[in-house]
Amino acid sequence: MLKAATEEQQRKIFETATVEQMLKLDADFEMWAHENQLPPGGEGWRVWLMMAGRGFGKTRAGAEWIFRLANGKPKVRVALVGASIADTRTIMVEGVSGLLSIARRYRRRLHWEPSLGRIKWPNGSEAQLFSGDHADGLRGPEHDFAWADELAKWRQAEAAWDNLQFGLRRGQRARALVTTTPRPMPLLERIRDGEWTVTTTGRTSDNINLDERFIDVMRATYGGTRIGAQELDGVLLQDVEGALWTREMIERARVHALILPPLRGGPLPLPQGERGFDRILVGVDPPAGAGENSDACGIVVCGSRENKLYVLEDASVRGLSPEGWSSRVAAAAARWDTAQVVAEANNGGSMVQSVLNAADLGLFVRLVHASRGKSARAEPIALKFETGKAFFAGEFPELEAELGGMIAGGGYDGPGRSPDRADAMVWAMTVLGETRSGVPRVRRL
Repeated sequence: MLKAATEEQQRKIFETATVEQMLKLDADFEMWAHENQLPPGGEGWRVWLMMAGRGFGKTRAGAEWIFRLANGKPKVRVALVGASIADTRTIMVEGVSGLLSIARRYRRRLHWEPSLGRIKWPNGSEAQLFSGDHADGLRGPEHDFAWADELAKWRQAEAAWDNLQFGLRRGQRARALVTTTPRPMPLLERIRDGEWTVTTTGRTSDNINLDERFIDVMRATYGGTRIGAQELDGVLLQDVEGALWTREMIERARVHALILPPLRGGPLPLPQGERGFDRILVGVDPPAGAGENSDACGIVVCGSRENKLYVLEDASVRGLSPEGWSSRVAAAAARWDTAQVVAEANNGGSMVQSVLNAADLGLFVRLVHASRGKSARAEPIALKFETGKAFFAGEFPELEAELGGMIAGGGYDGPGRSPDRADAMVWAMTVLGETRSGVPRVRRL
């Protein structure tokens, strides 16, 4: 009746409605939802892939779907899988659009046990929390339904998804919902193209609850760019033509064993049987200006071991003063127990040196001068990744997006005006690859 009414009739209905009626109307998700936020019809699907821009309402849609399934009959078991246990808890369960919030809207009380990572419904249904960065945790448990959030951010995406699928075998219509911002990755493409997958999409601007000024600012800033298409329009992008780093190459070069920074002066925790790094240094690409509108300051930590190079951390920042981002450089060096920093002198590198020297942090800053373009400098490093001599020790979404936008022969078609993170990584790996650590060298004068 409300949908069929005129605007004037709707206004009168709202003016005469009781508080209880308004609360019920607010809780009626199907009344306000975009059609792509509602479950697909039919019985021939197993995976519902909701691939949409940020702010579209993916979390609300996922929580509504799970809440209704678990609140019905018979009782069911649900897997809630986020990028990490912390994300699963703070976004999918306790977040403003999470399960507990949805339950309050429907005046239902769920029994939330944070210490056990478990939610219980009054009818006996249960939901257990899992993490996409711990695939083995999904090995064994059986579920009727699963909600996988931001799959593109999972550290062990392939293994975690496979284990989740093997455990999705309770009941006659076991199903999974994947809510994610798209990101070029083989797994996401495989799920999308699956025979039993139904895909719905959406843009940030489809959410009627978002401030129109926010939408206008985002469109003005990112409209027409690849990152805008991905983050605002929910488009799953393909590789840039002529990209130095393709998505396949990045995934092939990923080291899945997590390498954590050591305490200063302590040993580096590595997978069993592996030696420590021969050398670690921090690469810095200083921003051209200062303030919120400046480029990012690329700060990337890289290491070498047995003539192979590794990306260890992306600590890049934006909008800080020279003293601010210089202190972040020092902090990154301290986390990885190194005193070596390489910075581009063309673009404020001398500022890095002067600030760090003034702070008396005991760091050795090597200034390098760019005589070639960014893409030309990056080509030898891209070759190392392609030939199995360089690796990513984990997931670095922003850095990887910039690398995917660097084009052979020159040019850049990635996020931002300049590949600052990528350039910092290239400088670090270039210096690390100059000599074999510990091997004497002769310089010709």
